[in-house]
Order: sequence, then structure tokens, then C-alpha cells
Amino acid sequence: MPHPDLPAEQAYLDRAYQRLEAVRVATEAQLKEAFQERGGTFQSYTERDIRVRTSLNRLEKLELGREALIFGRIDRRADGQPLGSQESFHIGRLALSDQYHEPLVVDWRAPIAEPFYRATGAHPMGLRRRRHFMAEGRRLLDLEDELFGPDIPDGTAGPLGLSGPSVLMAALERAHTGRMRDIVATVQAEQDEIIRAPLAGALVVQGGPGTGKTAVALHRAAYLLYTFRFPLESQGVLVIGPNPTFLRYIDQVLPSLGETGAELTTVLSLYKGARPGADEPAELARLKGDPRMASVLRRAVRQRQRRLRRATELAHGRTALTLSPAESQGIVEAVQRRPGPHNTRRGLVESMLWQHFASQLEEKLARRAPGQLDGADEAQGLGDLAQLGAALRRRPEVAELLERMWPRLSAEDLLHDLLGARPLIEQAARGILGPGEMALLHRPRSRSSQEVAWTPADIALLDEAAWLLGPVHGRREGRKESRSAEKQQRTYGHIVVDEAQDLTPMQLRMVARRSLSGSMTLVGDIAQATGAWAPASWDDVMAHLPARRGWSRATLSVSYRAPAEVMELASHVLAAALPGNLPPDPVRRTGHQPRLVPASGHLAAAVSQVVQEEAAAVAGTDGGEDGSVGVLSPPELVNDLGAALRAAGVEPGLVGAGALDAPVTLLAVGDAKGLEFDAVVVVEPSRVVAGGPQGLRALYVALTRCTRRLAVVYQELLPAPLRS
Repeated sequence: MPHPDLPAEQAYLDRAYQRLEAVRVATEAQLKEAFQERGGTFQSYTERDIRVRTSLNRLEKLELGREALIFGRIDRRADGQPLGSQESFHIGRLALSDQYHEPLVVDWRAPIAEPFYRATGAHPMGLRRRRHFMAEGRRLLDLEDELFGPDIPDGTAGPLGLSGPSVLMAALERAHTGRMRDIVATVQAEQDEIIRAPLAGALVVQGGPGTGKTAVALHRAAYLLYTFRFPLESQGVLVIGPNPTFLRYIDQVLPSLGETGAELTTVLSLYKGARPGADEPAELARLKGDPRMASVLRRAVRQRQRRLRRATELAHGRTALTLSPAESQGIVEAVQRRPGPHNTRRGLVESMLWQHFASQLEEKLARRAPGQLDGADEAQGLGDLAQLGAALRRRPEVAELLERMWPRLSAEDLLHDLLGARPLIEQAARGILGPGEMALLHRPRSRSSQEVAWTPADIALLDEAAWLLGPVHGRREGRKESRSAEKQQRTYGHIVVDEAQDLTPMQLRMVARRSLSGSMTLVGDIAQATGAWAPASWDDVMAHLPARRGWSRATLSVSYRAPAEVMELASHVLAAALPGNLPPDPVRRTGHQPRLVPASGHLAAAVSQVVQEEAAAVAGTDGGEDGSVGVLSPPELVNDLGAALRAAGVEPGLVGAGALDAPVTLLAVGDAKGLEFDAVVVVEPSRVVAGGPQGLRALYVALTRCTRRLAVVYQELLPAPLRS
């Protein structure tokens, strides 16, 4: 039976949408008027540009798409009013006032909206009622009320203390598309506490599969941009995800929350100078991620700051200028004591070199008779050091001298030289790495750094080297290159890192260099660590990040994604991978037990059949959206499975080619981090386990990507946890 207040709330919703449209029309008119302005002073042009930017930003925020404008309401007793009187606030995606500036909708991030997410029976926060809206676009389907008061000590909270359980369950049952939806209408108390945590310092969010940690992190970014608009709009917010597929999956969440100012990237894309194009053994990738490599690179840079091998003599007019090895060493050591990146300090080397030659020239000329000073070139430098430097810098032998003492280096050139020469590796790593590790680092030298096929683990080394070296070009050279270097070194007011447990220490150093003040939100699950460096605890992660203002940890304990039937199976894998670790508590059951399907014939054909069965099972009914199916496989089987699916008339989405856009997506297990599908088909779990030292954790990840159904297809013997 419909809620008795449904017609009244629908009328209120209609009024809010009418006002939203009126505001949009007025904003478009202001934008058009600003564009039509011609002429005027510099001041008027500046004011016009501000109006244009403001109008465009406002129009962007007013675009809600298919999402509901209002999703809840709170009723609370008005302060100082008689018992029984109350004031109500409708909670929505953005703040909206009527033509008399009375609030129609309160932004979900405003302090007054906090009780909508945080109130409990024990701590009602002044509420008498919390109302959840179940809506489809502009149409209100139903209402769910939670009452608070002395006669209702526990409110009407559902299992596990959930707020608005009916609305939450309806949201969880919706079919999943190729994009993550926001959870702003169903945020729970433990999630909201994280979202509204203070800006300063680092916050680590530990959450098992399906606990909503990614969504919480993105909602936190939106909340911080709203609450700390003044500093963060100029300082920037950076969101780092595990791979490009994941970034496409989440790219609509922040815009749906009214924020478009955050930058989304992967850790490999933080470095702009190179892209990975080659693979390497896991042992080598782990070594390159070792924090000791920072010391190796620091020493490698210092070794390029060298004294001359032999004395140099330069003819300058009728005077010979000389620089001995000892004198060159004095210059190098003096500059080494100065702070700053290597390339930036090249100017100091040149200045000290010109000063050395100028003093030498002055001394020699002082010993001559006045009548012998007839060469203008000999007098250069006596009064103008820069003029002497300009004259000497053009000479090839001086350029060669400087390149010997203090060469200008790019990160690519430094790493190419270092890893391509065993003697350089030994000099840089002696006492830091062992002999076997030094031998592992060496690779055949390419003809130039432009021809090197860099690996993912190389990117963190290049970034470290770029930070040590600084911009390659001087102030007078290449404005384009200087801007690129400036972009490379950009810092951010707040950084969000998803799947942070998979970053190596060297990658964590990349993140740390981009933090302006140490303000970060790191989300992940130690149990799902599958990278080359799988930490045992968050202390291992935070050891490589700035902690100037300390760090705190929060835990998400409830899983909203995988149903209880799936989590029961996955818990056996977790117990084998990390004894003593417990999975999160699932909020629901679906009645569908995971299927373990042996493939008696051709594996790919069997997988294709199961995929079609699962797609049919999650197909939309009554005009609803079809569900999504994720096929998660060991990397070596992806091509065969793709061919089999296409032969059966199923065109799967692949990484780099429609991933998440098709009803069926085929991914290697390692590319599935952070994603979710209505149904998941895991292929040959024994190979997943054998694929690396963290194979059991990888299998745990794969099994917990589904929201409704799970099937496991295999020919080889199942891993022991799946046989129990």
C-alpha cells in the first residue's frame, strides 16, 4: 500500500524540479548575455570572464541526468519551540532555494544534513523522523520512514544497524551498468563518518570486498571540495585508481555529486615523460619497487657530478686559462653542498667556473705591462662575468668540460645509462643491494633512451630520477619543456588513492611527492593485496608516505556487494590466504548458491556456455536494464576465451576495447580490481592461484566481484579452499 504522504512529497518534488529548470534558464540567459558583451576595459573583460566561468560551472552542477534531485527528508523539533512543533529539510544532490531565497533542497554535504546519515535510536541528533525517497528520475515510487523518540529507542533500523534498509536493498538490486553509481542516497553511518572526517593528515580506510570504500572515497572528495572550497579549488584534488578501466568505471561519480574539479589518473600516468610498453619478471619488478632503489638513484646522480680526469687548458686571446682536476673537484664539491635538483644546480657550476677563469684572467693580465693590454677579448670578464661566460659557453671544449663535471640529464637518459652498464650499477648500488640484485637490474643497452621499452616498474624509477634531476632545460631554453617539467612537479591539496595496498614503496614515493601537505585518503584491503609488494599491515604502507600531521585508520565492516552465499565460499579462500582475517558481514542473501562447473570438453566452449546462461539469468525483466556479466580469467586464457565467446555470438568488452560498455566484459583477474558485475564467471581458479605469490588473494578478489551470481568453470583440480 502506498505511503499516505506520497502525493504531497511528489508535489514538493515537482516544485523543486520546476525551480531547478527556472534556475537553469536564468543561468543560460546570464551566460548568453556575458558572451554578447563587446568592448570595454580590461576590468570589464575580467568581470565578463568570471561571469562566464561561474555560469558554466553552475550549469554543469545543475545537470543531474537520470539521478533524483531529492532523496530524503529530515524532521526535527525546532529549537525553542513547543513540544510537537518541528522543522523539515529535504536532502538532495545540490542546494536549491525558491524565488524568495527559502531553501527547497539542502545539499547532502551541508552540516544540517548530517543527521540524515548519522542519527541512530541511541543518538537521534534532534530528529523525530528520517524519510528515505525511493525515486526513478522525477517520479517518486515510495517512501520509507524511520522514527526517533523515547518510545522508539532503537529507531527502525534494519539488520546490521542499516539506515533506510528497504531503499538500500532496492538500490543494491538494481542492474549494474558499465559505470559506478553514487551512493549518496544510501550512505550509512560508518561510511558517513569517514566521508566527513577532517581534512588534515592521512586517513586510511580498510574495507573488505563490497564495503563501498571506493564510493566512500569519492564522496569524501566531493564533501571536501564543498566544505573546503577555497583552498582545494586552487590546490586541486587528485584521485588515483589502479588502472584506466577502473577510472572509466568511476568517472561519473563525482560529476553526479556536483563536482568536476578533481583530476583522475593512475599511478603510472603521474609521470608524463614515458609510458610502459614491456613486461618483466615479477622478481625484477619487486626489486625496482624496493625503497632502496631511491638510494641507488640518488647515488647514481651524484656519480655524474665528477672532477676532471686531467687538466684542461683553454686559449683565450693571448692568455691560456687552465682548470686542474683538483680545482674542478673543488667546484663540484662546493655545488654538491648546495640544495636543489641536479640540473638546477648546473647554473651554479657554470657561475663558479666563470668566476675561476675570470680570477685567473685578471691575475695574469695584472702581471702584464699596460701597453700589452691590446686585446679586447683578453679584457672580457674583468668587469662582466656574464660576458665572459657567454663567450666561453659557445666553445665546444667548454661544453665538453661542463658535461664531464655536471651534465644536464633527463630521467630517461640517467636510467638508460645506469641499467645498461654493469659498472655503473655496481658503483651506485654497492653496499645497498646484493650482487644477485645488481645482476638482476642489468639489461642490454639500447642505442638511445628513446628506444627503451620501459616497464611499469621503471615508471616509478623515472619519476624518482626526475625529482632528483629537475627540469633538463635552463631558463633560456624551451618554454614548452619548462611547462612540461612544471606540470610534472604539480602538488595537490588532497589525494585519494584507491587500492593503495597494491602500490610499491617506490610508487608510494611518487604519491608522496605530489602531496602539498600530507592530506590524503587511502582506501583498500590488505587481504586483497596482489601486487609485487603485498603489505602485512597499513603500517607498512604508511612508512613510505608523509605523516607530518599523523594518520588515522577507519574500518568498513559491512559488505553491500557480494551476497552471503558468495562470501561464505570466498571466506574459505581468505582463511587460506591470510589466516585469522575475517571477511566483512554481507547485508543480504539472494538464494543463489555459487556454481562450480567442471568443463568436460573444451574449456573455452564450456565457459562460453556458462556465460550465456549467466547473462540470461540477469537479463532485465519488465523493461528493466539487463545485468552485466564479468568473465575473469588468467591472462594467458583471455584470447582463447574471447574467440570462443565471439564464435557463440557474444561480443565481449575487453581492456582498451569497450571494457564495461558491453553486457559481457572479459578481463584478466588483475584488471578486475574495484569493479563489480551482476554475475561473475571465474575461469580456471587453479591457474589464478599459481599466477603469482599472492595467487590466493587474487582468487579472493575475483570471487567477490559479483552482486548476484557466481560461477566457477574449471578443468584443472580446484584449489583446496574451493574443495572444502
